[in-house]
Amino acid sequence: MIAPKTAMVLAAGLGTRMRPLTDDRPKALVEVGGRALIDHVLDRLAEAGVEKAVVNVHWFADRLEAHLAARGRGPEIAVSDERAELLETGGGLKKAHPLLGDDPVFVANIDSVWTGPGGWSDALVRLWDPTKMDACLLLARREGSIGFEGDGDFFLAESGQLTFRGEAASAPFAYMGVHITRPDYADGGPDGPFSLSPLWRASAAAGRLHGCVLDGDWMHVGDPRARDEAEARLSL
Repeated sequence: MIAPKTAMVLAAGLGTRMRPLTDDRPKALVEVGGRALIDHVLDRLAEAGVEKAVVNVHWFADRLEAHLAARGRGPEIAVSDERAELLETGGGLKKAHPLLGDDPVFVANIDSVWTGPGGWSDALVRLWDPTKMDACLLLARREGSIGFEGDGDFFLAESGQLTFRGEAASAPFAYMGVHITRPDYADGGPDGPFSLSPLWRASAAAGRLHGCVLDGDWMHVGDPRARDEAEARLSL
């Protein structure tokens, strides 16, 4: 499998849990370790060979667009404009499809920062098989992750197949914010805002949701406390 050359970066959210840091900026421009969250993600995607990133914008869209225009390094940026209506993860992917092309893409959240070797995407790319999968998720171990306080999302079979935690008290793995999918994956969703989660659940039930585990430390930077903890980790 050739690594995707295009990525969708989900940067349009309101960042309500990150307030007051998002009172005057989008969550994507909150800084961790001296760099905006959007730059952490875009630099990691460039490291994985991504040449074009489609970034959706809504909250403080003008400020985010100005920052992206001034980056001065790859990947090439295209903007999916959600100023009129915030479309959530599924609706955002559906709207951006014309900008993404037809080949498999990375989809990335902007509230994940991670450390570890440069080949972080290699296992994900090797596992991805569009004949058997609708989406292939990069996971983090729940223990040791910064900023994740839930009970885990998934169980992982040796084959890489994922099942949701369901009624179990806990599960060992959490989605860490990056996956590979087809750019048309959300096209059958409703008009307007909708989440990718119901699509993932349907894919998991059909045996078509897979994943692998990140070789590194994951920081979910979802609120000011997690931002401070991530700052402390990166300073070590």
